[in-house]
Amino acid sequence: MLFRFLILSDEVDDFKREIKIDSSATFLDLHNAILDSVNYAKDQMASFFICEEDWSKQTEITLIEMDTSSEVDNYLMEDTRLEDLLEDEHQKLLYVFDYMTERAFFMELREIIPGKNLTEPVCSKSVGTPPNQTIDFDEVETKVTSSDLGEDFYGDSDYNIDEIDKEGFEGFGEEPADNPYEDERF
Repeated sequence: MLFRFLILSDEVDDFKREIKIDSSATFLDLHNAILDSVNYAKDQMASFFICEEDWSKQTEITLIEMDTSSEVDNYLMEDTRLEDLLEDEHQKLLYVFDYMTERAFFMELREIIPGKNLTEPVCSKSVGTPPNQTIDFDEVETKVTSSDLGEDFYGDSDYNIDEIDKEGFEGFGEEPADNPYEDERF
């Protein structure tokens, strides 16, 4: 049996990938097929989440063993077959490829094709350029400025900088260096 997945990104409007894969393949096989289809390095953490209709996360399938509560089932990509957790067309999944910023691809199991098999996954449709695999934190920082946050962001519109206990912040009153990571205080 074949599964046909549609993969979209909320970051790039014209990005689409379609992956056909055997239902007996593992989530690791699907993970590798996705990375190959977008030319991403295979050295980053990633997880699949099986989602409800409204994209709320339910079951997580991780790339490596995570320390979680024994009350929660742990699924590893290399040990979990697609057919073990997916059985309905239009099942929604998230593929989190950037753990630092929770960036993900939106996936849908578009079609289940009985009576056909594949030995290797196939990217059957490739449209558009994928988003960058990781984001530069300087880029994120410039997108979110204090003016974007609004006057009430800190919870008190009557905030007064003179009310801060400066003695509690010894050593931090000097002007910051251009690159704070080069500063010996860090």
